[in-house]
Amino acid sequence: MATMLAVPLKNSAELDFVRPLKNFIRNTFGGEDESNDYTSQLDELHRLRNNAVCRKLDKHSASLEILARYYDQLQAIEDKLPISEGHVSMTFTWQDAFDKGSFFGGGRKQSGSTGSYEKVCVLFNIAAMNSQIAALQTSDDDEALKTAAKQFQQAAGIFNHLKETVVSAVQNIRTFDIHPDCLAALGALMLAQGQESILKKAQQDKMKPAIVAKIAMTAAEEFSEALKLCQVQHVKEVLPKEWIPIVGGKHAHMQGLAEFHQSQVCQASKCYGEEISRLNHSLEHLQAASHRGGQHVNFKSTTEKVQRALAAAKKDNDFIYHDVIPDVSNLKPIGSAVIAKPLEIPKPMNPKFTDLFEKLVPLAVHNALDAYEARKVEIVSREVGKLREQTQLLNSVLASLNLPAAIEDMGGSSIPPSLLQKSNAVREKGGIQSIDKLFHEMPDLLKRNTEILNESIRLLDDEGKTDKEMKERFKERWTRLPSDQLTTPLRAEASKYRTILNNAIQADSIVREKYEANREFISILSKSPNEMGSDLPATSAAAALKDSPEVRKLRDLMKQVEAIKTEREVNEAEIKNTKSDMSQKFLSALAADGAINEEDISNQELDRIFSPLIKQVQDSIHRQEILLNNVQDANTKFCQAKQSDTSASNREDVLRKLAAAHDAYMELTANLTEGTKFYNDLTQLLVRFQGKVTDLCFARKTEKEELLRDLTQSIANQPSSPPPVTPAHHAQVSGTTESGGPGSSAAPGQPGR
Repeated sequence: MATMLAVPLKNSAELDFVRPLKNFIRNTFGGEDESNDYTSQLDELHRLRNNAVCRKLDKHSASLEILARYYDQLQAIEDKLPISEGHVSMTFTWQDAFDKGSFFGGGRKQSGSTGSYEKVCVLFNIAAMNSQIAALQTSDDDEALKTAAKQFQQAAGIFNHLKETVVSAVQNIRTFDIHPDCLAALGALMLAQGQESILKKAQQDKMKPAIVAKIAMTAAEEFSEALKLCQVQHVKEVLPKEWIPIVGGKHAHMQGLAEFHQSQVCQASKCYGEEISRLNHSLEHLQAASHRGGQHVNFKSTTEKVQRALAAAKKDNDFIYHDVIPDVSNLKPIGSAVIAKPLEIPKPMNPKFTDLFEKLVPLAVHNALDAYEARKVEIVSREVGKLREQTQLLNSVLASLNLPAAIEDMGGSSIPPSLLQKSNAVREKGGIQSIDKLFHEMPDLLKRNTEILNESIRLLDDEGKTDKEMKERFKERWTRLPSDQLTTPLRAEASKYRTILNNAIQADSIVREKYEANREFISILSKSPNEMGSDLPATSAAAALKDSPEVRKLRDLMKQVEAIKTEREVNEAEIKNTKSDMSQKFLSALAADGAINEEDISNQELDRIFSPLIKQVQDSIHRQEILLNNVQDANTKFCQAKQSDTSASNREDVLRKLAAAHDAYMELTANLTEGTKFYNDLTQLLVRFQGKVTDLCFARKTEKEELLRDLTQSIANQPSSPPPVTPAHHAQVSGTTESGGPGSSAAPGQPGR
């Protein structure tokens, strides 16, 4: 459409979208399994960005769809894959839309490391593309005018939105195209041109002159506002030099059109004097329009139309009506009809949009799930720990009483059945060799984790040292976030892992002490029955006690002991295997409130799940207390009954130690197996942590190089200081030299020329 102003697009450079996002997904959401493999989606996102912002786009609705789809995808991943320092580290570089210099040849550019900055620039381009499509429309086609009006209103809505949000989204705005004042001017201009498009359609549709006049007057008011905003000094310096004359000319042109159409209202109302006054005023505005913007916009046809109407009106009034022509200052205001309005940004902008990462939950939900799992693990660990602690107490009491071996070993040198079961259980788990193997592997696992953590901390230290050196070198011009602030969460995470490793070392030491205390008898339990029997002292215990009431009572109590142990295995499995889908609960809370009260939601769910299980644990502990009292009472009576036999004390002592060694072996095996799993799991966490540190250091290095290049270029472009004033005698020497005198440059022996 002739003389419609369109905003140029911003340009950006390509960057690697895949690597930092892939690393973040791996380090945050975990795993290399198929469910967390987003390689194809990341490749698609990379292509989408290149198509949207790195290539020349045609002025077509298809280009708008590409831009809108990319913006929608940025919006969709904002809560899932936050692009910012400390999360996904990458640097976006964009050129000022109004800078005609080459992107790589020193044009005005700004780099940012947040997704918010990228969104601002993409939104700017969406508004700019809307303006370009609108400006292409023809003014003699009804649908084209509708399209132009819509596109200009969409552009106005986006520029106004950016004006309100850019300061919070972008720190240290260094390109004027996204400065709030410039955005305000662009928004006002797009709105005025939207109203102008509606005016053209109203004229084409031959609407009533009174309505057309009001539409034109509103357009004039909007161009007046746009002109005022464009004339702000730092905005004026950025915009193309022809824009202000064009906007000023259009402002006067719209006023002239408003007066012209209102004159037609006067003619219809037989107010011929007012008609002439308005036509005169219209002509004044049109002459002003030609004076301001006539070099860029052709106002000739409108001016000629008004001149013809004025001549006809004057002629009729002079010969027929003789109506008094009022002064223009006494005319009533025309009024306004605001039709064009800034349109809100639709969500999503592209109605066909589908999220490439729809299976990923928002990071807030992911963090809430992690916190929930941590609370759950704490409860599981506490309650399972209670059960195991009570079972260990039960076993230690029975071992100290040599039960059930004491009531099974009623004479001879045979091995008690319960001890045979314990020996079989030890051998099935690999015996002492299995424990020795686990102990041998533990230092290597610890060493690997320590090395990963130390290397991660070294990378952070090196990055911090480099940043400090740059700050000392460039002082206040080194504007990026200091490393000690940026890396605080990573430093805290490293400290947490260091504490975990130190605690693990202490726990390993306790486990080894327990192993050394029981090693001799674990070795006996690892032998075959024949070999183990030779290590047991023989005895001649009284066979008469075999069917005594005391023994029968203890046998019954031992059955209850086994029952309570079996029951606890079931309880422990139930506690460990509790499941609850919290994703939907947290997603609903986030959608409803914009935030997640993780503590309240988690505690309610955990209370619902674990309350009955915790009650079972408490009941089991209470029943054990009663059972142990009964066992100790029955054992006292049993010991009194066999006091006359003193030959069994040595054998009973060995049997007690073997029973205790069995319990220690089972506990040690569980501890070492869990310890091995702990170290392997910790290795994965530390590798992810190292990945985050490496990504951050790489991004900071890239950002440092970009900022260093900009600073170096700005220093090089600074104007040189003026040379000192030339002393008078220097000027005299210069004059003498120029005239071929003593200072002449002619070679010796040759005439000066």
